[in-house]
Amino acid sequence: MIERYLEDLEERIDPAVEDELWAEWGRFVTGDVRDGIFSPRRARKAPAGLTWPQVPVNEALESFDAMALQQLAMCSRSLATGSGEILAVRCNYGTGIIPTLFGAELFVMDLETDTLPTSVPLGGIGSTNLNDSLGRADATKSAQAVMALLERGGPDLGFALGGRVFEMARHYYELFEDFPKVKRHVHLYHPDMQGPMDICELLWGSSLFVALVEAPDLVTQLLDLVTQTYIAYMEAWTDLVPLGPGPSVHWAMAHRGTIMLRDDSAMNLSPRMFKRFIKPYDEHLLRTLGGGALHFCGRGDHYIAAASTMEGLTTVNLSQPENNDMDAIFDHTVDKGINIIGLPRAAAEVALAGGRDLRGRVHCW
Repeated sequence: MIERYLEDLEERIDPAVEDELWAEWGRFVTGDVRDGIFSPRRARKAPAGLTWPQVPVNEALESFDAMALQQLAMCSRSLATGSGEILAVRCNYGTGIIPTLFGAELFVMDLETDTLPTSVPLGGIGSTNLNDSLGRADATKSAQAVMALLERGGPDLGFALGGRVFEMARHYYELFEDFPKVKRHVHLYHPDMQGPMDICELLWGSSLFVALVEAPDLVTQLLDLVTQTYIAYMEAWTDLVPLGPGPSVHWAMAHRGTIMLRDDSAMNLSPRMFKRFIKPYDEHLLRTLGGGALHFCGRGDHYIAAASTMEGLTTVNLSQPENNDMDAIFDHTVDKGINIIGLPRAAAEVALAGGRDLRGRVHCW
């Protein structure tokens, strides 16, 4: 069944239009857009020749073809609306990819939520109240589970969702083989590998934040192992999905470098703790893997100055500007030659109206 949808995409993709859009993104990535908001559009719209289905997340998790159809439907919408989104797909398995390598149990959401799965901490969900005896017992259980994980060492990269991702990538290649325009213009970008601290939180549970104070050496050991595993997994990914020329693609946007780190856990930490427990590991990944971008939800203005000094950081993506002092964000991104991608337009327009020079380094839809 999926072949008819691939045929539809193949007919609608105009290589000249896609090449020009790619060139526009290339100019933005290299800093050749000098002012205003970067918000490209395709030269023309290409409406769908058939009705594309909406594939629920849980269905996509169970079927390679269903996942491909779910992801390719976004490409179809981009062509139909003439948006500036780069055609892109991923192996869309959520935040639990690396945690499940270490034995974390996958937690699949109810069908009606239509939301990606997460994972269960190694010590179980437990209590979040560390002031009671139950919460303290759960925290001890989590720490013991982490110590057992450290004794086992590096995981099998093909285990659980790790292997599922590789299989899905191979399936994309098989599907695209007979569709040259799809093969050339639809980018397969790396899966959601989170960042070292985010992975540690997923493995440890909420008592991690107490352990940062009470057992910092144990946290550091876990961060070391997680970072080594991240590198090994990313290297295995690029062996399977080689990096192409020019910028990398993530979420239908382009950035310089190879990886998109996630630092959602950082909103809970002080700048001092960011410098100790997050920056060294993020920077090691950026330096080792060829640089890249940083995403965070929530507040990040309190550590953006430290993050902006990481070697290899080229781009920032933040989802909630309303929770941030955007002057601080702009001071330590665009003013330092670091691009922002996917910023909600209202935040950029407020900055321009206030006289802020965005230097052509802010992308908005």
